[in-house]
Amino acid sequence: MDEKAGAQISKKAFIQSALIILLLMLVAGVLTRVLPTGSYERTLVDGRSVINPDSYQTTTGVHYPIWRWLTAPIEVLGGPDALVIITIIVFILLVSAAFAVLDKSGILKSVLARIVKTFGKQKYMLLVVVCLFFMLLGAFLGLFEEIVPLVPLMIALSYSLGWDALVGLGMSILATNMGFSAAITNPFTIGVAQKLAGLPAFSGWAFRIPIFIAVYLVLIWFLVSYAKKIDRNPEASYIFKEDQAERKRYAKLDLEGMAAGGGRLGLAGLTFGAFVVLIILTLFGSSKIQFLSDYALPLVGVLFFVGGLTSGFISGAKGKLIGKAMLEGIGGMAPGIPLLLMAASIKFIVTSGGVMDTILHSAAGLLQTTSPLVAIMIIYVLALVMELFIGSAGAKAVLMMPILVPLADLVGVTRQLTVTAYCFGDGFSNLAYPTNPVLLITLGLAAVTYGKWIKWTAKLWLVIVPVTIFFLWLGTVIGYGPF
Repeated sequence: MDEKAGAQISKKAFIQSALIILLLMLVAGVLTRVLPTGSYERTLVDGRSVINPDSYQTTTGVHYPIWRWLTAPIEVLGGPDALVIITIIVFILLVSAAFAVLDKSGILKSVLARIVKTFGKQKYMLLVVVCLFFMLLGAFLGLFEEIVPLVPLMIALSYSLGWDALVGLGMSILATNMGFSAAITNPFTIGVAQKLAGLPAFSGWAFRIPIFIAVYLVLIWFLVSYAKKIDRNPEASYIFKEDQAERKRYAKLDLEGMAAGGGRLGLAGLTFGAFVVLIILTLFGSSKIQFLSDYALPLVGVLFFVGGLTSGFISGAKGKLIGKAMLEGIGGMAPGIPLLLMAASIKFIVTSGGVMDTILHSAAGLLQTTSPLVAIMIIYVLALVMELFIGSAGAKAVLMMPILVPLADLVGVTRQLTVTAYCFGDGFSNLAYPTNPVLLITLGLAAVTYGKWIKWTAKLWLVIVPVTIFFLWLGTVIGYGPF
């Protein structure tokens, strides 16, 4: 059976996320019955709503019926946040369709094949370049699940270079995850979270580049040191025994043939690269042009969609194949729509029930006695904890950002830094938690147990955590903004 293109939300992941969010909806409903109602005064500052921290007062007369707890996911489409929610849904579907076309038409494999062909005789340089390639896909384009079809190719490449399957996973899915987490213009985390935070689209990118570089250097140190260890003694591999049978299975992949066949698709890869540069230049300039800033997210979705289709046709793919890929991409992400609506309904319930500001007032009272660094660390931890239960980055952003943003305003943490902490928590935990389906799938491809994976990556996480904390501290020192 032909494997479906693009990211696919599994049935298990959907049910798990839906049940967790449903539970949170019910908790939100209960809070409207047990908490006193209250409100802050809000004022417009440079076009964004800001809470007056000294204006909280209790209110009366709010009645929110129980039956509306369950109709809230539909009601949000007529609520004050309807336009933002609909924009995010359309954006995710357009981008998913574009990535599915790139997957189905073989463009990413073609570019990767050219890299292998160019650096094939310089094994450590090849490792460095391949890692950079995958990290850039995650950091700029937000690819993660879409990389899974390329993982067997990278495992085979690792075997051909004398290493093990862990290095193959490291230079592919792990590198992509590092880029996804240390995002520069990741549309699924940076784009959606900034939209919800009222920030200019993809603003603050200059601060995120040093973060990307630091995380990249840590990953390269981790992988190269391990690869050299295997070169000195193959039995030093964490999975030496398990690898013996796997090497025979992956030896059937024709890496040379794939590299040689990359020429036909070279123009498509180049077109897509130029298209991405155009997007970045447009968005970087959008923070200074209000019209573009207001419509940047849907504009990105349209540009991705048009660029993905154009690259697919240039690659030589037939219209039928491209149409099928688009439907698979949209269909794969369609289950995420009810998750987004359910997540958005939690804010709708507590706001309609008059207890949103009561929750913020109580949380702010706890955090105002702490330093901004401690406050941002708590936000980081909250994102890490929520990732254990809700895998969808979009659903998690819609759930958390409406609460985190005003809370950050109240305790003196910038919204931009709040988005950064959210992205760290959402991203790095993807390949640490056993509840993440992408991790389980890729470990299955490499015949690596979860225990061996955690044992191998533990040293990496022990370095990544303090590095991210350092940048969060630096962000508090410099007042990382624009606000």
